[in-house]
Amino acid sequence: MKYLIVGLGNIGSEYHETRHNIGFMVLDALAEKQGLSLESDRLASTLTLRYKGRILYLVEPSTYMNLSGKAVRYHLDKHGVELENILVITDDLSIKFGQVRMRAQGSAGGHNGLKSIEEHLKTQAYPRMRIGIGSEFSRGGQVDYVLGKFSEEEQIVLPKIIEHCVQGILSFATQGVGRTMSQFNAKNLIDPA
Repeated sequence: MKYLIVGLGNIGSEYHETRHNIGFMVLDALAEKQGLSLESDRLASTLTLRYKGRILYLVEPSTYMNLSGKAVRYHLDKHGVELENILVITDDLSIKFGQVRMRAQGSAGGHNGLKSIEEHLKTQAYPRMRIGIGSEFSRGGQVDYVLGKFSEEEQIVLPKIIEHCVQGILSFATQGVGRTMSQFNAKNLIDPA
Protein backbone atom coordinates (compact mmCIF):
# COMPACT_ATOMS: atom_id res chain seq x y z
CA MET A 1 0.00 0.00 0.00
CA LYS A 2 1.27 3.43 -1.01
CA TYR A 3 0.45 6.76 0.67
CA LEU A 4 1.18 10.36 -0.23
CA ILE A 5 1.59 12.45 2.93
CA VAL A 6 1.67 16.15 2.07
CA GLY A 7 2.68 18.83 4.57
CA LEU A 8 1.76 22.34 3.47
CA GLY A 9 3.93 25.40 4.03
CA ASN A 10 6.10 28.00 2.34
CA ILE A 11 9.79 27.58 1.55
CA GLY A 12 12.32 30.16 2.75
CA SER A 13 13.90 30.99 6.09
CA GLU A 14 11.43 33.85 6.72
CA TYR A 15 8.60 31.28 6.89
CA HIS A 16 10.45 28.72 9.00
CA GLU A 17 8.35 27.56 11.98
CA THR A 18 5.52 30.00 11.31
CA ARG A 19 1.90 28.99 11.91
CA HIS A 20 1.31 28.55 8.18
CA ASN A 21 4.20 26.04 8.05
CA ILE A 22 2.87 23.59 10.63
CA GLY A 23 2.48 20.98 7.85
CA PHE A 24 6.22 21.13 7.15
CA MET A 25 6.96 20.95 10.88
CA VAL A 26 4.94 17.73 11.26
CA LEU A 27 6.64 16.00 8.32
CA ASP A 28 10.07 17.13 9.52
CA ALA A 29 9.30 15.61 12.94
CA LEU A 30 8.18 12.32 11.36
CA ALA A 31 11.35 12.16 9.26
CA GLU A 32 13.53 13.02 12.26
CA LYS A 33 11.87 10.25 14.29
CA GLN A 34 13.08 7.81 11.61
CA GLY A 35 16.57 9.36 11.62
CA LEU A 36 16.05 10.77 8.12
CA SER A 37 15.40 14.11 6.41
CA LEU A 38 13.59 15.27 3.31
CA GLU A 39 15.64 16.07 0.22
CA SER A 40 15.09 18.41 -2.70
CA ASP A 41 13.08 16.86 -5.55
CA ARG A 42 10.92 18.14 -8.39
CA LEU A 43 8.42 20.75 -7.07
CA ALA A 44 8.98 19.57 -3.49
CA SER A 45 11.25 18.19 -0.80
CA THR A 46 10.50 14.49 -0.44
CA LEU A 47 11.31 11.35 1.49
CA THR A 48 10.20 7.74 1.03
CA LEU A 49 9.46 5.93 4.33
CA ARG A 50 8.61 2.31 4.89
CA TYR A 51 6.36 1.61 7.88
CA LYS A 52 4.68 -1.70 8.76
CA GLY A 53 4.58 -2.87 5.15
CA ARG A 54 3.37 0.49 3.84
CA ILE A 55 5.24 2.98 1.67
CA LEU A 56 4.79 6.61 2.71
CA TYR A 57 5.90 9.31 0.28
CA LEU A 58 6.39 12.46 2.34
CA VAL A 59 6.03 15.64 0.26
CA GLU A 60 6.64 19.28 1.23
CA PRO A 61 5.77 21.39 -1.86
CA SER A 62 8.39 23.98 -2.82
CA THR A 63 5.88 25.85 -4.98
CA TYR A 64 4.69 28.14 -2.17
CA MET A 65 1.30 27.62 -0.57
CA ASN A 66 -0.88 29.03 -3.36
CA LEU A 67 0.48 26.54 -5.92
CA SER A 68 0.65 23.44 -3.67
CA GLY A 69 -1.72 21.53 -5.98
CA LYS A 70 0.86 21.43 -8.76
CA ALA A 71 3.32 19.50 -6.56
CA VAL A 72 0.58 17.23 -5.16
CA ARG A 73 -0.67 16.30 -8.65
CA TYR A 74 2.87 15.62 -9.89
CA HIS A 75 3.85 13.34 -6.98
CA LEU A 76 0.47 11.60 -6.92
CA ASP A 77 0.91 10.65 -10.57
CA LYS A 78 4.62 9.85 -10.20
CA HIS A 79 4.02 7.33 -7.40
CA GLY A 80 0.61 6.04 -8.58
CA VAL A 81 -1.09 6.71 -5.24
CA GLU A 82 -4.89 6.36 -4.97
CA LEU A 83 -6.80 9.53 -4.10
CA GLU A 84 -8.08 8.10 -0.79
CA ASN A 85 -4.46 7.42 0.24
CA ILE A 86 -3.45 11.10 0.21
CA LEU A 87 -3.27 12.92 3.52
CA VAL A 88 -2.77 16.71 3.42
CA ILE A 89 -1.56 18.33 6.65
CA THR A 90 -2.36 22.01 7.04
CA ASP A 91 -2.98 24.87 9.46
CA ASP A 92 -6.56 25.98 10.15
CA LEU A 93 -7.69 29.34 11.55
CA SER A 94 -11.20 28.10 12.33
CA ILE A 95 -9.95 25.47 14.81
CA LYS A 96 -8.66 26.42 18.27
CA PHE A 97 -4.97 26.00 18.95
CA GLY A 98 -4.45 22.61 20.61
CA GLN A 99 -7.11 20.83 18.54
CA VAL A 100 -6.55 18.75 15.42
CA ARG A 101 -9.21 17.40 13.06
CA MET A 102 -8.85 14.69 10.46
CA ARG A 103 -11.50 14.47 7.73
CA ALA A 104 -11.99 12.12 4.79
CA GLN A 105 -12.97 15.09 2.59
CA GLY A 106 -14.24 18.65 2.78
CA SER A 107 -14.05 22.17 1.42
CA ALA A 108 -10.94 24.33 1.24
CA GLY A 109 -12.53 26.69 3.79
CA GLY A 110 -10.68 29.69 2.38
CA HIS A 111 -7.25 28.02 2.64
CA ASN A 112 -5.23 28.81 -0.50
CA GLY A 113 -3.15 25.63 -0.32
CA LEU A 114 -6.26 23.44 -0.17
CA LYS A 115 -7.90 25.50 -2.95
CA SER A 116 -4.91 24.82 -5.20
CA ILE A 117 -4.97 21.08 -4.41
CA GLU A 118 -8.72 20.92 -5.09
CA GLU A 119 -8.17 22.72 -8.41
CA HIS A 120 -5.46 20.28 -9.54
CA LEU A 121 -7.16 17.11 -8.27
CA LYS A 122 -10.63 18.25 -9.49
CA THR A 123 -12.20 17.04 -6.25
CA GLN A 124 -12.62 17.80 -2.53
CA ALA A 125 -12.68 14.07 -1.76
CA TYR A 126 -9.24 13.54 -0.27
CA PRO A 127 -8.28 13.16 3.41
CA ARG A 128 -6.82 16.09 5.30
CA MET A 129 -5.48 16.77 8.79
CA ARG A 130 -6.34 20.30 9.93
CA ILE A 131 -4.20 21.63 12.78
CA GLY A 132 -5.79 24.44 14.77
CA ILE A 133 -3.80 27.66 14.99
CA GLY A 134 -6.68 29.71 16.42
CA SER A 135 -7.66 33.19 15.28
CA GLU A 136 -6.18 35.48 17.93
CA PHE A 137 -5.65 38.46 15.66
CA SER A 138 -7.25 41.88 15.27
CA ARG A 139 -9.19 42.95 12.20
CA GLY A 140 -6.92 43.05 9.15
CA GLY A 141 -4.19 41.11 10.95
CA GLN A 142 -4.81 37.64 9.47
CA VAL A 143 -1.80 37.57 7.12
CA ASP A 144 0.65 38.69 9.83
CA TYR A 145 -0.87 36.14 12.21
CA VAL A 146 -0.61 33.08 9.94
CA LEU A 147 2.86 34.10 8.77
CA GLY A 148 3.94 34.82 12.35
CA LYS A 149 5.72 32.53 14.80
CA PHE A 150 3.90 30.64 17.53
CA SER A 151 3.75 32.49 20.87
CA GLU A 152 5.99 31.40 23.76
CA GLU A 153 2.99 29.75 25.47
CA GLU A 154 2.08 27.90 22.27
CA GLN A 155 5.66 26.73 21.76
CA ILE A 156 5.51 24.92 25.10
CA VAL A 157 2.72 22.58 23.91
CA LEU A 158 3.66 22.55 20.20
CA PRO A 159 5.88 19.41 20.48
CA LYS A 160 2.91 17.49 21.97
CA ILE A 161 0.64 18.63 19.11
CA ILE A 162 3.24 17.71 16.48
CA GLU A 163 3.77 14.25 18.02
CA HIS A 164 0.00 13.70 18.05
CA CYS A 165 -0.05 14.54 14.33
CA VAL A 166 2.88 12.19 13.62
CA GLN A 167 0.98 9.36 15.33
CA GLY A 168 -2.12 10.32 13.33
CA ILE A 169 -0.20 9.94 10.06
CA LEU A 170 1.06 6.47 11.03
CA SER A 171 -2.44 5.46 12.13
CA PHE A 172 -3.91 6.76 8.85
CA ALA A 173 -1.47 4.57 6.90
CA THR A 174 -2.13 1.44 8.97
CA GLN A 175 -5.77 1.72 10.14
CA GLY A 176 -7.35 4.03 7.57
CA VAL A 177 -9.05 7.40 7.85
CA GLY A 178 -12.25 6.22 9.60
CA ARG A 179 -10.65 4.51 12.59
CA THR A 180 -7.99 7.19 12.89
CA MET A 181 -10.62 9.96 12.96
CA SER A 182 -12.51 8.33 15.82
CA GLN A 183 -9.39 8.08 18.00
CA PHE A 184 -7.56 11.15 16.81
CA ASN A 185 -10.22 13.89 16.70
CA ALA A 186 -11.48 13.42 20.25
CA LYS A 187 -8.30 14.62 21.98
CA ASN A 188 -7.89 18.06 23.45
CA LEU A 189 -4.12 18.44 23.54
CA ILE A 190 -3.90 21.44 25.85
CA ASP A 191 -6.56 20.84 28.51
CA PRO A 192 -7.39 17.13 28.78
CA ALA A 193 -10.07 17.76 31.43
